[in-house]
Amino acid sequence: AILMDIINHSSILAQGLGSSALSEAISIILHKPWIETSYHGVITENMETVLLDPPLVALDKDAPVPYAGEICSFKIFGQDAPFEAVVLNRTSGEGVLRASSHVDCESQKEYTFIIQAYDCGDGPSGANWKKSHKAVIHIQVDDVNEFSPVFRESLYKASVTEGKIYDSILQVEAWDQDCSPQYSQICNYEIVTGGTPFAIDRNGNIRNTERLSYEKQQSYRIMVSAFDCGQKKAKEDVAVHIEVKPVCKPGWQGWNKRVDYEPGTGSKQLFPKMHLETCGGPLSGVKAMVELQTNHIGKGCDRETYSEKSLQKLCGAASGSTDLLPAPSPSTNWTASLLTDSGRESDLIYRFDGRQAANVPFHVVPQNLTDQFTIATWMKHGPSPGLRAEKETILCNSDKTEMNRHHYSLYVHNCRLVFLLRRDFTQIDTFRPAEFHWKLEQICDKEWHYYVINVEFPAVTLFVDGVTYEPYLVTDDWPIHSSKIDTQLTVGACWQGGEVATPRFTQYFHGSLSGLTIRPGRIETQKVISCLQVCKEGLDINSLESLAKDIKFHFNPAQSVLVVEGGDVDSINTAMIKVSYINSRQFPTPGLRRLHISTSVQCFGEDTCVSIPDIKAVVMVLPPSEPRITISGSKQLVRPASDLRSPLGVAPFKELRITSTVMKGDNRRPGVMEVMHNLDYCDVLVIGDELEPENESLEIQHSALLGKHLDATNSTSGISIYGVDSMAHYEQVLRQLRYRNWRPASLTERRFRLTCSELNGRYTSNEFNLEAGFGLFINSFFFLFSVHYTVSPPAATVVIVVCIAALVIIVVIGIYRIHATHQEGSRDEEDEIKDPESDWEGSGLNITVNPMEVTETVSREECEEEEDEEDDAELVGGMTIVESDSSDEDEEEGNKGREEVNGRKQKGKPEWDSSCGTY
Repeated sequence: AILMDIINHSSILAQGLGSSALSEAISIILHKPWIETSYHGVITENMETVLLDPPLVALDKDAPVPYAGEICSFKIFGQDAPFEAVVLNRTSGEGVLRASSHVDCESQKEYTFIIQAYDCGDGPSGANWKKSHKAVIHIQVDDVNEFSPVFRESLYKASVTEGKIYDSILQVEAWDQDCSPQYSQICNYEIVTGGTPFAIDRNGNIRNTERLSYEKQQSYRIMVSAFDCGQKKAKEDVAVHIEVKPVCKPGWQGWNKRVDYEPGTGSKQLFPKMHLETCGGPLSGVKAMVELQTNHIGKGCDRETYSEKSLQKLCGAASGSTDLLPAPSPSTNWTASLLTDSGRESDLIYRFDGRQAANVPFHVVPQNLTDQFTIATWMKHGPSPGLRAEKETILCNSDKTEMNRHHYSLYVHNCRLVFLLRRDFTQIDTFRPAEFHWKLEQICDKEWHYYVINVEFPAVTLFVDGVTYEPYLVTDDWPIHSSKIDTQLTVGACWQGGEVATPRFTQYFHGSLSGLTIRPGRIETQKVISCLQVCKEGLDINSLESLAKDIKFHFNPAQSVLVVEGGDVDSINTAMIKVSYINSRQFPTPGLRRLHISTSVQCFGEDTCVSIPDIKAVVMVLPPSEPRITISGSKQLVRPASDLRSPLGVAPFKELRITSTVMKGDNRRPGVMEVMHNLDYCDVLVIGDELEPENESLEIQHSALLGKHLDATNSTSGISIYGVDSMAHYEQVLRQLRYRNWRPASLTERRFRLTCSELNGRYTSNEFNLEAGFGLFINSFFFLFSVHYTVSPPAATVVIVVCIAALVIIVVIGIYRIHATHQEGSRDEEDEIKDPESDWEGSGLNITVNPMEVTETVSREECEEEEDEEDDAELVGGMTIVESDSSDEDEEEGNKGREEVNGRKQKGKPEWDSSCGTY
C-alpha cells in the first residue's frame, strides 16, 4: 500500500526531486526474488525432465506489482551443464528444470551447478530487474539397463588331473557397461551345456562335481553364460575347454567284466591277469573282499533241484517224510492252483500273494506226529504292510468243521516266526508249552533261508541255514479236549471251518515257499540239515600251498564271500589271481552271477591312504549240453504162463539198457558223446487194466536196493524207483524187477511203460513200451510159424496136415490144462501153499520162439537152475515200500508210493516196435 501510495504520488515526487532521483528512490524500495538455497534432482538417462526436491519456485515480495513482482527467468551458471530452467508461470514463479542435451549415465553420473531467479524489473522493458541469491542444484543421473554382460575373454582353457575333485578349476569373468551397481555388476553365472560333471558359482569359479576319468573322456567343452543384477543375460556365451590329464590311478587293472563258465569244467580262475596299482605309495596292508551274488538263482544259489524226497535220501535223512508242496500231478493235485515261480532249470517254488492256499488231502497228512517230529521248509519273506500286520500262516492244522481250534501251525507275525502246538488231553493234561517265538532278521529280509523245526516235546529248536536258534519267548496253554471232529491241514493259510457262516481260508501267507515237509517220529540231525541247504556253487582258491605266508583268507559258510588280507601288494596279487568260481552241478542253472570286489588299503601311521574303486563283474554260466536219456532193450516178451506162478515170476526188463548222450562240437562238425550222470526216478506204469493185488504183483528184490541211494514204492498202477543214483544202479535194479501172477489162466498179455528222469523231470527219457505175452498157445503158434517158413514148398501140404493134427492135440491138452489150473487155484485158496513147479516137473519140453526167423531155445532146466539160485532172495512187492536202509515206515509210505506212481501214470500212448528181438 505504501508502494502504491508512492507510485500514486510519483508525480508530486517527480516535481520536487526530478526523474532520476525518483528512479533511485523506487529501486531502493523494490525487493529481490527468493528461491531455496539448494536443490536435489534426479533424471533418468536418455530422458529430459528432472525431478527436483524441492520444486523449482521463485517468490518476490513485490508481487502483485506488475513486473516487479513477477519472475521472468532462471539462469544456470556452471561449466557445460546440459540443463536449462524454464519459467512456467511468471506470477506464481513456478519453473521446471530439463535437459538441454543428451544425458548419459555412462558419461557422467552427477551434475552440480548454480541457479538464480530474475524478476521482470520495473516495466515492460525489464529495466531495474532484481535477481535472487545463488542456489546450488545437485543432479543424479539414474541408470537404465541398456547393456548386456560381456566376457573379458573369447575362450577359456584349463586342464585337470583325473581322479581329483577341485574347488576351482578356473574362473571366468564378465563385465557390464551400465553405470549403476544394479546393472553393471554380474550377479550370476550359468553352465548352459547340460549333462556335464561341472558346476559354477556366482563368482565364475568352475569346479568338477565328480572325479574325472581319462579313459572315459579326455576333454570337455562347456558353454557358460553371465547375468547382471538386473537379470540381463549375456548376448554371447563363452566356450570353456577343460582337458583331462591321465595320472597313475590306484585300482585293480587287467580284469575282465565278464567270465564265461562252461558246466563241468570244475574250478575256473576269475582274474588270471589282474593286479593292484597303488601308484607307488608305501603300504602297510591290503584287504580285499570278493562277493559272489547269487540271490536271484533258485533259492538263493545253485542247489540240486531234485525232489525233496530224493534230496533227503541223498543226504541220509530218515525216511517217512511227507512232501506238502509236491509238483502238481493227478495224485498230488492240491498244489495245482498255486502260483509257481520256477523255471525248467530251477527249483519248484510256490509263490503266495495273500490269495492262494491249499488244503492237503486227509490221507496224505500224518495223523500222529508223536513227541518227536520235524517240519522243514525253504522260505523267502519280506516285511508285512501296516502297523499291526495280520498273521501269515505257512502251515496250519485246524478243525475242519464245527469249531475253530488250531492243533498245530507255523506262521509269521510282525517279522517273528511262531510255532503253535496244542497237545490233546489224551497225551497230556497239564498246563504246558504251546507257542514258541523267534525274532530273527532273516524272517523279513526278502532272501531265501532254510528253516527246520525239531520238536522233542516240550523242547522245540529252530535251525535257520544250519544255525541253531532257541525261542526267545515260550507261552503255555491247556491241551485241547479230544473230539471226533476231523482236522484239515492247510498250506499258505489257515482253514476256518467252524464258528463262521461259510468255511473259508484266513491268515493268508505273503511270500515264497519250497520243499515244505513234515516227518513224524524223528528229528533231523545237524549233518542232514547242513547237507539239505548246501550250495553247489561258490568261490574257491586254487593252489593254497603257493600263497605267501603273510596272506590270510577266510570264507563265509556258503562260500559266497571271500576275504583276503596281506601286507604286500605282490602277495595280494598272487592270491587274487587264484580266486576261482566253481559249480559242482553236472547240469547247473545257466545265467549271470554278479561279482563285487571291494578293497581297502592302509598306509603306515594312517587308517587309509589310497582309495581303490570297487569292481563289478559277472560270471556267465553257459547252458549245459542237454542229455538225451535213452532206454533200449527188447520191447516184446513171451513166456509160458507157468513162469508167472513161480516164486520169482518173470523179469520184463532183463535186457534193459539205459544210456545218455549229449551233442558236442559246432554246427560244422557236430558229434554225439555218451555221458554218465545220475537219475532221480524211474517209473514203470501198467498200461491198460490196473494190477489185481489178489492175483498179481510187480515187485523188486530188497537185496537189489542194498548199497544204493534208492527206494521203491508200488501200487496197482505200477512201481516207482526213486533216489539220486547212477544210471548203472538204476539199470541193475530195473533188470531185477519181477512180475508175478498166481492165476494166469485168464491173462494173455500185459503192457508196461518205463520212463526215467534226471533233476526232477528237467531231463526225461523216451517212453519205453514193453508188451509181454503169456500162455501155452503162444508157444505152439510160434512153433508152427517157424515150421511153415522153414519147410520146402513141395512138402508144405504134408507139413500143414501134420501141424493141424498137432494143433488139435495141443488144443485138447490146453483145455485139460485150464481145467487143472482152475482146480489147483481152488486148492491154493484152501491150502495157501502151492508149488508152481509141480505141473512142469519131469517135463523136457523145450519152448521155441521164432517170430522173424530168429530162433532161441529156452530150456526148462536152465530156468530151474536160475530160479534155484535166486530162490532164497527176498521179494518185496504188493502194497509196501522197499528201502535200502530201513523199513520202519513201510506201512505209511505205501499209500504215498501208490500216489506217486499214479501221478506219473498216463503220460503217453504205447509205442509198438515191429522189429524182432530176442526172447
